[in-house]
Amino acid sequence: MLISQLFNIANIFVLPFWVLMILLPNWGVTRRVMESYLPFVALALLYLYLFVNSITPESAAALSNPQLADIAQFFGNENIAATGWIHFLVMDLFVGRWIYWEGQRTGVWTVHSLALCLFAGPMGLLSHILTSWITQRFSSSSEAESTTTSEV
Repeated sequence: MLISQLFNIANIFVLPFWVLMILLPNWGVTRRVMESYLPFVALALLYLYLFVNSITPESAAALSNPQLADIAQFFGNENIAATGWIHFLVMDLFVGRWIYWEGQRTGVWTVHSLALCLFAGPMGLLSHILTSWITQRFSSSSEAESTTTSEV
């Protein structure tokens, strides 16, 4: 199978998980699907396959002592770029799953953070952290005001 086909399959493979988390977060099927580690195992195995088949003495040297110019040249290789992209897919989906479960556990709204995580993982993570902090801050203030009001 060509590297471009594996790349395309991996891109399509992750989409149903994102759709479920973003559009149907409270559906029982979504919860059951997101409990599984199998999607991560499949993607990690693909990553491992690509990684092992991409490593050369030159790429090993670039990874062992990373310099920006070497890394830029390193990712100019299609096999290595696909390997790096699969790395992003695995990690972004894993972080998205964590955001999803945190939202389910705490009731914090996650749609915007999940959408950001799908396209730019670290921004989605930051969005969720800020949303959680703001939600906790305002819910604590509301609870304090309710307690004060009910005591009067």
